[in-house]
Amino acid sequence: MSKQRNGNFFEDFRLGQRFVHATPRTLTAADQSLYIALTGSRACLHSADTTAKALGFERRPLEDLLVFNTAFGKTVPDISLNAVANLGYAQLRFVEPVFDGDTLSVESEIIGLKENSNRRTGVVYVRSTARNQHGREVLGWVRWVMVHKRDASAACGEAVLPALASQVGPDELAIGAFVDRAAEVPLFTGCNDLWEDYAVGERIDHPAAMTINDSDHSLATRLYQNTAKAHFDAAMMARGPMQRRLVYGGHIISICKALAYDGFENLLSILAINGGSHVSPTFAGDTISCATQVIERYDFGNAPVGGLRLRMVGAKNVESAAQIRFTEPGEPHDAHTVLDLDFTVAIPKTSKKHTARGHA
Repeated sequence: MSKQRNGNFFEDFRLGQRFVHATPRTLTAADQSLYIALTGSRACLHSADTTAKALGFERRPLEDLLVFNTAFGKTVPDISLNAVANLGYAQLRFVEPVFDGDTLSVESEIIGLKENSNRRTGVVYVRSTARNQHGREVLGWVRWVMVHKRDASAACGEAVLPALASQVGPDELAIGAFVDRAAEVPLFTGCNDLWEDYAVGERIDHPAAMTINDSDHSLATRLYQNTAKAHFDAAMMARGPMQRRLVYGGHIISICKALAYDGFENLLSILAINGGSHVSPTFAGDTISCATQVIERYDFGNAPVGGLRLRMVGAKNVESAAQIRFTEPGEPHDAHTVLDLDFTVAIPKTSKKHTARGHA
C-alpha cells in the first residue's frame, strides 16, 4: 500500500461515504490566548473567568470560532486537502460549550456531489459533527467545497444536491446555561446596549479595520491544523490562476466577528451559522472591514438572553465600512466583498438595565 498522502480528489468521493477524521485535539487556554493574538477578539464571555462565573459558568468557555475552526481543520486532510476554495456553510449549530482541557473528535459524511462544467473540478457537500471526550456533540455543520479532479477525463456520476434549510430555527438553538445575572454584562463591557436595543433592519458599520499579514493567517491556519495546500504552498499557488496563497476563510470570519465587537459589545455567544459564503478570495496585505444588519429578533421566553439573527458582510480594501453594500437575493456582490454570513447570537435581555461603569 502506498504511503503517499495525496488527499482525496473529486472523483474519489462517493455519496454516503463516511470519514472518522484523524488526531483528536485537546484545546487549552493557550489556544485561546493565541486566538486572541491573531484576531484581536475582545468577547467578554471568553476573556475572563470572573465574567464567565458571573454569567453562570464555572469558568470561561473557549471562543466559539476557535472551536469551529479547530473542528473544521480536522476535516481538511480527508475532504479539502486538494480544494480550490471553501465555498459556503449551512446549518451550523453550537450545541454545547467547550472548555480548556476538552478534546474534540470529528466525523463527516458526504451528502452531495456536483461536477463542474469545466470537468476539472467539482463541489463536495459534507456534513460534519464534532464531539467532546464524553461523546457529546458540541457542534455540527454542513459545508460545500470546490475540489480539484485528479483526472479531468474521469467519469463522475450525476449531480446530487442536498436539501438544506435556509436557517437554524429558533426552536433548534441551544441557548446555554446563562443565568439572570447575564443582564449585568454592561458592568464588564462598559456598554449598555442589550437585546431590546436592537431593531430589525438596523445596520451597524463597525469602525475598525484589520490588515492581514502573512504571518497572521499562516499561524491561524496552523493553529487549527488545517493542512489545505492553498493556504501554505506558495510555489504551487504561483503556478495557478490566483498566483499566491489564499487566506483561510475561517480566519476572515474570526476577524469580522472580532471587528464587530464595536456595536455588539454585549454579545455572549454564537448560537448558529445559518448560511454563508466566501464571495471572493482574500490575500495577505488585504485590509478587512465589515458591517452588520439585524435580520430577526428571537424572544426565548423566560430565558435571560434573546437571540439576534444577523447578516455580516466583510469587504477588503474599502475606505470605510459605510461603503459596504448589502445586496438583494440574486444580485451580484461588489468586487470588494469577501464574506456574506448569516448567523444567530445570544445577547442579554432585560426590562431594567444595569448601568455600565462611567455611563449614565
